[in-house]
Amino acid sequence: MSALARWFKANAFQVAGYDKTSTTLVQTLVSEGIPVNLEDEIESIPAEFIADPSQTLIVYTPAVPVQHKQMNYFKEQNFMILKRSQVLGLLTKNLKTVGVAGTHGKTTTSSIVAHILRYADVNCTAFLGGITQNYGTNLLLNAPTENLSEVICVVEADEFDRSFLTLFPEIAIVTSTDADHLDIYGKHENVLESFREYVSQIDEEGALFMKKGLELASSTQAKVFTYSLNEGDYYAANIRIENARFVFDIVHPAGVIESVAMKIPGYHNIENSLAASAVALYLGVSSENIKGALESYKGVKRRFEYQVELPSKVYIDDYAHHPAEIEAFLSSVKALYPGRHVTGIFQPHLFSRTRDFADGFAESLSMVDRLLLLDIYPARELPIEGVNSEMLLEKVTIADKNLVSKRDVLDLLPKLNTDIVVTIGAGDIDTLVEPIKILLQNPFSNN
Repeated sequence: MSALARWFKANAFQVAGYDKTSTTLVQTLVSEGIPVNLEDEIESIPAEFIADPSQTLIVYTPAVPVQHKQMNYFKEQNFMILKRSQVLGLLTKNLKTVGVAGTHGKTTTSSIVAHILRYADVNCTAFLGGITQNYGTNLLLNAPTENLSEVICVVEADEFDRSFLTLFPEIAIVTSTDADHLDIYGKHENVLESFREYVSQIDEEGALFMKKGLELASSTQAKVFTYSLNEGDYYAANIRIENARFVFDIVHPAGVIESVAMKIPGYHNIENSLAASAVALYLGVSSENIKGALESYKGVKRRFEYQVELPSKVYIDDYAHHPAEIEAFLSSVKALYPGRHVTGIFQPHLFSRTRDFADGFAESLSMVDRLLLLDIYPARELPIEGVNSEMLLEKVTIADKNLVSKRDVLDLLPKLNTDIVVTIGAGDIDTLVEPIKILLQNPFSNN
């Protein structure tokens, strides 16, 4: 949403918005001249936006709850209302689009694609779902040109609420099709059917790059290529850890890109870089530029983001909010820091997701040595009877586990003997990141 807000602002439109929480991103948008109100009241809407409904476009994400006062006001007053995905579809329909979809990994993968293209001086624009560390934004604007067909547009294609079905990419990546958003889809088969429909919309002269093992090839007329950590048309070889970096070779149909040393850690990020590199090679980017781009890629905020990196203490923040994502994240932490004690602070996101994947969450969270579990962040949902963090905590198998409030975390951490600390979740746990960072950097605040 913020990338779209920035695009409209950059193109001389007047922009304002609403959010539930005053995050760092919200504060940044305000500093850029985009007012954001935090009170769901009609009176909080800037007057200039409601004077003439025919002159105001309302762009929304389906994460907005049905009882939202401002949203219902806009509907009652017959404003023009479009989903974020619909607006993206309109903005990209005349551009050569690379759509990156998947229940996990799409934000990092799409930002790597965009970074490779920018590094190689390919004229591109990008609408991303996270703030890139290289550029400090989730929107990359293309250089002015009279021929828009030369511009490559990288778009994170969101499967939530089937939003990605508004996109018709020439090139697509699908990283995963795991069960998620079952509050919307009902069952996994419906998730799979939505992905099949998405890949059917790829230009028949284009290409699909999908993780090996996904069953999507029969749903598209485009060329199909596969990738994965160990097999496929594109895979990694000679994976090793050197100086706290993952180093690997990219094996592709035309050769090998040797000894890529990425700044961002994680086996899952090796796979993400394979997908991005495959697309870059398809678009004609040289192996030298791909290697240089991958080695200079700094990652996305809240995706395996180091906050404190000292010999005696490490703090990493990650957006993971699905059991598979948490397992991938913690597996990489354990690989990088074997034998170290890990304190995990997790905030579940959505009552329905916690209910649907409670056993998976419990299994992945049991990989930490100490768990501090926060209350469920409801987002758009109302509580579900019997679904709470106490229920989840009971299923976690480690002994050192506690249910805490956000305030408890800041009071408790200085009293604990911490080694590796990780915060995990997609709610408002990000408001704890800076305070925890300050606590852990202060040598007198911790044993």
